[in-house]
Amino acid sequence: MNQNHPLVRHYDLDWIKVLAMLLVFLYHCSMFFNSFDWHIKNNVINHSYIEFFSLLGGNWVMPIFFVISGIATFHALKKRDTQRFMKERLLRLGIPLLVGVFLLSPPQVYIERIANNQYEGTYLQFLPHYFDGLYLEIGGTGNFAFFGHHLWYLLALLLFSVLTLPFFLKASENAGKRAFGYFHYLAMPVPLIVAALTTNNIVNLGGWGMIFYFILYVYGYYFFAREDLRTFIRKVGVLAGSLSVLSIAGYIFWVMYYGFPMNVSLSWAIFMIIRVIMVWNALFFILYLGDKYLNVRNSALKYTSEASMPFYVIHQPIIIIIGFFIYNLDWAVPVKAAFLVSLSFITIMILYHFIIRKVNFLRVLFGLKMIQKPKIHQEATLINRSQT
Repeated sequence: MNQNHPLVRHYDLDWIKVLAMLLVFLYHCSMFFNSFDWHIKNNVINHSYIEFFSLLGGNWVMPIFFVISGIATFHALKKRDTQRFMKERLLRLGIPLLVGVFLLSPPQVYIERIANNQYEGTYLQFLPHYFDGLYLEIGGTGNFAFFGHHLWYLLALLLFSVLTLPFFLKASENAGKRAFGYFHYLAMPVPLIVAALTTNNIVNLGGWGMIFYFILYVYGYYFFAREDLRTFIRKVGVLAGSLSVLSIAGYIFWVMYYGFPMNVSLSWAIFMIIRVIMVWNALFFILYLGDKYLNVRNSALKYTSEASMPFYVIHQPIIIIIGFFIYNLDWAVPVKAAFLVSLSFITIMILYHFIIRKVNFLRVLFGLKMIQKPKIHQEATLINRSQT
């Protein structure tokens, strides 16, 4: 760690991550009701307010995670050596990913197969078939979800960490520190547009391709982690917010009235450019709001920040399992939505608060650090053992 450049803790980034995690939860609840492909769907599809919500938040929520992950990598490499950094990544990303692949994905695949009449039988009968073929898409025939379904973000982040580490370590101390200005603000979306137009259909998850996410992760490390960009964000925040609103309105209007362009064409290219402009400006606007209103530390942040990883790991299986028991019930959509959101959230928080966070073994499985015994307690234990 360079002592000449002390690191400043920005708590707004922690708040943004927590709030974005909550949005992911609500987004996945909305997927149960909207017209987009998902693992299990309600018997009545809502094409109005729920679909509007899905469109409103679905495009930029995962990009903000990759930008924040790039920022977190910058600060982590300032405080840790390479070995410790990779060890933490493997433990805090790799272990929850394996939990998702082998424990949390099988019930999700089973419910998808049952709900779509692709399998008949009990869950225990299905388990040996979980390894039949690779799960590559919703509605496909393969079952083995090697990317952990919704935990694909952990796999992508782990791979990005490995691929970029040699370059990040060789980066000069001044890399990315040149004053960030309007030229960068206008020019840096160009690689994102190119990625969206050329590679977006290659391993598309969360609405964007892996190259798109990779660029945002690198941007997070080289640019968004720097104090001069934070200063620029304070200048451009209102403009970015205005462009966000305009591009989001154009995007939602296009989808609601004309649908998603399916074939490569001029209209498809314009549509994708609008999406990139929307995401780029939404990132700046969110960071602007965070810097202005959320750069505070309190007990709520400490609790929710730690809870965010276990919450992320278990939220989708809980939603799908609860959804499986209500998807064919003749309830009104608002009643079902309120029931699904509230019961899923309560279940997740009960599991976290009373079980996961209190058991060290489970903490490790869900990406948390182990609770260390106080030194006084450890010393007393050693004295008692020596006396016996």
